[in-house]
Amino acid sequence: MSHKILLLEDDELFCDTLCDFLEEEGFEVESVGDGKSALSLIYKENFDLMLLDVKVPHLNGFDFLKLLRDSGNETPAIFITSLTSLKDLSKGFLAGADDYIRKPFELEELLIRVNAILRKSEKENLLKIDDEFTLDIKRKQLYKNGEPIDLHLKDIQLLILLIKNRGKVVTKEMILETLWSGGEEPSFGAIRVYINNLKKIFSKDTIKNVRGIGYKFEK
Repeated sequence: MSHKILLLEDDELFCDTLCDFLEEEGFEVESVGDGKSALSLIYKENFDLMLLDVKVPHLNGFDFLKLLRDSGNETPAIFITSLTSLKDLSKGFLAGADDYIRKPFELEELLIRVNAILRKSEKENLLKIDDEFTLDIKRKQLYKNGEPIDLHLKDIQLLILLIKNRGKVVTKEMILETLWSGGEEPSFGAIRVYINNLKKIFSKDTIKNVRGIGYKFEK
C-alpha cells in the first residue's frame, strides 16, 4: 500500500514539481493551496504525512498544524518553507512539526527526510500481536501473515482496546465509551456481535468472557 501525503503549497509551479516527484517515487499526493482547504481535507481523509508551506492564504501553516495537534491529530508533518530564522524554526517545532526544511532544497533531501519519518511512524503504529497477526493502529488495519483482514471500524476499535489492555479485564462500560460517541446510540447487543467477529479470527481461548463484567484478551 502506497503512503498518502497531504501537500499544502500555494506556489502552483513548485506544487506541481513536488507532486510529480513524489508520485514518481510511489507516493499518493493530495495538494491544496490554502490552510482552510487543507483543514477541511484532513478531517475527511487519512494521511500518512503532511508537507506544509507556512505562508499560505486563509490559515498559515503554523496555525494549521497547531489546530490539528490541539485536536489530537498526530499525523507526522514537515514544514517546507522560505522562513529561515531560528525564531521561525522554533515556532514550527512548537506547533508540532516533526521536521523543518528551508527552501530552496534538493528533492532528494526531501525524499530522505520523508522516508525517515514514515519509517519511524510505521514502527510506532505497528503492533505485533503474535507471530501471525499485526495491527496497524493508525490505518485501523489488521494483518495476518502480512495479508489484510477485512473488519468493520468498530471491530478494529474494540480490538485495539482489548490489546492495549492485554491480560486485563475490559469492562462493557469501557467498550461503550470507546466505540460510541456523540449522538450514536450505544448497544450491548452490538458489543456481542463485534466480540464474536473477533473470536472468529482469534478463537474463544484468546478472547475470554468475564461473566457480567466484560472481556479479556489473552494472547
